[in-house]
Amino acid sequence: GEQIEVQVLKVEAETKRISLGMKQLLPNPWDVVEENYPVGSVIEGKIKNITDFGIFIGIEEGIDGLIHVSDLSWTERIKHPSEKYSKGETIQAVVLKIDKENERFSLGVKQLEPDPWQAAANNYPSGTIVEGKITNVTDFGVFVQLEEGIEGLVHVSEISREKIKTPVGMFTVGEPLKAMIINVSADDRKIGLSVKALQEKEESGGAAVEEYAQRQSSGPSTFGDLLKAAASGETKSDNGEGEGK
Repeated sequence: GEQIEVQVLKVEAETKRISLGMKQLLPNPWDVVEENYPVGSVIEGKIKNITDFGIFIGIEEGIDGLIHVSDLSWTERIKHPSEKYSKGETIQAVVLKIDKENERFSLGVKQLEPDPWQAAANNYPSGTIVEGKITNVTDFGVFVQLEEGIEGLVHVSEISREKIKTPVGMFTVGEPLKAMIINVSADDRKIGLSVKALQEKEESGGAAVEEYAQRQSSGPSTFGDLLKAAASGETKSDNGEGEGK
């Protein structure tokens, strides 16, 4: 016997049906969503649903936000969000984008922390000697973890002066490996390492190898080219003037 207020949505005379709605009498929360949750702000909510492509967070009545799987971590390769999160769990996220027209609310977890790759160029300049742990060995090279979320690759051509078909069997996952940084690309999230250049530096004192690392970071070159140039007097002297034609 309770009385309620509703809004008439549609009248179908032929079928004698009237469609009614209650939510239409309430303010639409999407009308003020941008004011309440500006881009860049941090929100907290419970996980309502987990799918292959992301996590849905309850923000308020009538508004859910989506954290796409690609916005869960800067460095981890997460195949399915359920690997890390559970339904009903409360988490924090950053507001990335709001589309009022299509009622879409985009969130990100990884944006709570700075991207470690943005500091990679400063932390690992070309010519730096580093030591890390081997995480994977493939036919084309050896992957080395330098810090949490940052890996470098020793290409098969940078392992030794001798030609190597594959490093598989030469290295073991988990063991430490020392190498020289020869190039860094934060945009591509890649760090090039060289064991060969490190060995040459230790044997020769490092001048030609330092130059090799610098050229590797700026353009194509080979270590053999540098040694030939040094032998023919085409490298620059300490005062910066060329000693040969």
